[in-house]
Amino acid sequence: MTGLVIAIAVAFAFDITNGFHDSANAIAALVATRAARPASAVVLASVFHILGPLLAGTAVANTVGGIVTVEDSQTVAVVGAGLTGALAWNLITWWRGLPSSSSHALVGGLVGAALFEGGLSAVNWGGFDGWKPVGVIGVLVALAISPVIGFAGGFAVSRMFRRGLRRAHRDINAVLRRGEWVTSSALAFSHGANDAQKTMGVVTLLLVAEGKLSTFAVPMWVKLASAASLTIGTSLGGWRIVKTIGSGIYRIRPVDGLASQSTSATVILGAAAIGAPVSTSHVVATSVVGIGASQRRRHVRWAIVREMLLAWLITLPAAALLGAATLPLWRLFA
Repeated sequence: MTGLVIAIAVAFAFDITNGFHDSANAIAALVATRAARPASAVVLASVFHILGPLLAGTAVANTVGGIVTVEDSQTVAVVGAGLTGALAWNLITWWRGLPSSSSHALVGGLVGAALFEGGLSAVNWGGFDGWKPVGVIGVLVALAISPVIGFAGGFAVSRMFRRGLRRAHRDINAVLRRGEWVTSSALAFSHGANDAQKTMGVVTLLLVAEGKLSTFAVPMWVKLASAASLTIGTSLGGWRIVKTIGSGIYRIRPVDGLASQSTSATVILGAAAIGAPVSTSHVVATSVVGIGASQRRRHVRWAIVREMLLAWLITLPAAALLGAATLPLWRLFA
């Protein structure tokens, strides 16, 4: 019982660090373009982060909950170690101000701990069931494709907006900033619908393994606690990532914020609908890169983009090693 409580606590702590990274992206453009003050942006994100997992179903939670296939008696130790590895990596990349992927970190941590526990058979490698991703391969494909779509969408939507507004008076910025409230709300909703479900999935898996639930059905308290943890993360530590997204990659303006948020919300909510866990950090960051590339390539800070790409590439193996390394400790009390 003690192991279960600690593992659930670590899951929500991971969710808070997810907020450091991904929830901050939901308000980065809103704050960077001065469409809203930070406090107002956090309140807005809080409301829609909670509505997302409550209204958008549990398809992503089901996908994440099926990544490891260990015995029930081993589940708490394996999931606890995987979450610890993901949590540690999130803290490292947050300290560096890099919008790393909490999704990659979670998958890496779980896979590393499961492989160390039971070998290849302890991981559901999966693939696709129609459009629905299944297991590790399905999740990784979704994680790889979504940033490409984010870049292409940011590039195309930015071109479309700028062409449509090329003769507009600069006073249009006031209208665009009001529009950002709508697109930021949609992005926060989509983030809650996708990212909060990752924690919901692992917590529900733990409850099923320990006999607290008879079937894999996410309880309401788990939905609310996951959404609340994301919001806490935004308010406590997301400002490093806000700075990177808002001005570190490319200094965005109101029309850019509108383009980035609308593109990202569409990609992330579409992924949630088919049960594909994607990284809000990846999608939002690549949409900003696409916007910059469509306008002033020389003004994009490519050195920061390269540093972000490096962090993304090493996240999964680094989290996997951290997850495997902490498994012996979890075996002591799980």
